[in-house]
Amino acid sequence: MKHFDASQIDSLLTFDNLVHTLGEAFKAEWSTPNRIHLTMSESPEKYLLLMPSWTGPAEKQYAGIKVVTSHPANADLHNLPSIHGLYYLIDGETGQPLATMDGTRMTVWRTSAASALASTFLSRPESSVLTMVGTGALAPFMIRAHMAVRPITEVHLWNHNIRKAHLLAEELQAEGLPVTAHPDLVSAVGKSDIVSTATLSMTPLVFGKWLKPGTHVDSVGAFTPTRRETDDELVRMAKVYCDTRWGATHEGGDIAMPLADGIITEEHILGDLHDLCRGTITGRENDADTTFFKSVGTALEDLAAAVAIYESSVDR
Repeated sequence: MKHFDASQIDSLLTFDNLVHTLGEAFKAEWSTPNRIHLTMSESPEKYLLLMPSWTGPAEKQYAGIKVVTSHPANADLHNLPSIHGLYYLIDGETGQPLATMDGTRMTVWRTSAASALASTFLSRPESSVLTMVGTGALAPFMIRAHMAVRPITEVHLWNHNIRKAHLLAEELQAEGLPVTAHPDLVSAVGKSDIVSTATLSMTPLVFGKWLKPGTHVDSVGAFTPTRRETDDELVRMAKVYCDTRWGATHEGGDIAMPLADGIITEEHILGDLHDLCRGTITGRENDADTTFFKSVGTALEDLAAAVAIYESSVDR
């Protein structure tokens, strides 16, 4: 049985390929039960997530499960990422173990690729200015993913700790990416075509009144019902989409809270990635629309990424 560490995953994946792979997976009839969400120890903020999925009967048979822990205080207390995970890929025909993978690394790839996939339907094709909110492990991948599908020439990076924004901006500049730390989130958002948020915030960071017409907002953090990155006005005014309807309405506070408070109804959610990829809904219809994509992650994305990693290694 193979094991793929972070460096091997990085060598095998590209955003062009992974965005396409995810699009095909969302078109297909894969089985993805709701993830099992368990609270760990005495702290309600520490989670253990179990995320299984398996391919459809008409395709090559794979199954897999991701085991994830979320400890939001890790960055401040231990200088460690908040999220850790391991993926276990299985031959769906025989049940034979095929590989284990660094689930944390795979997660940042597939999460950012899912947002890029959504952006191909929801952001304006000429979008060139991106604001990235947050400097955690996801942030550099979100930037690279959005740049893979849109002609981004300017990236504003904001974090409540501006020092962290400067440090990450310097690292990404060394890669040749057009990233600068921005101290003022209001003005950064107001200049942006795409705003991407990847934080564990308990309260809104991005407000609808800051957005210029035609902005696409991509929220991938705040993946519990008690956390949120956007305010009620943004969600109310936007054309709203998500990765999966069940996940977004039950696990993502950006949608779950406005639903619970009666700000929006479930009819306000126009579609998910299944709908967009299958062409049953259109996505962006004009340049003036504000669009909002809420992602909380789904095991289908994990399995698609795991299969892409495994099959790419076999091909080499």
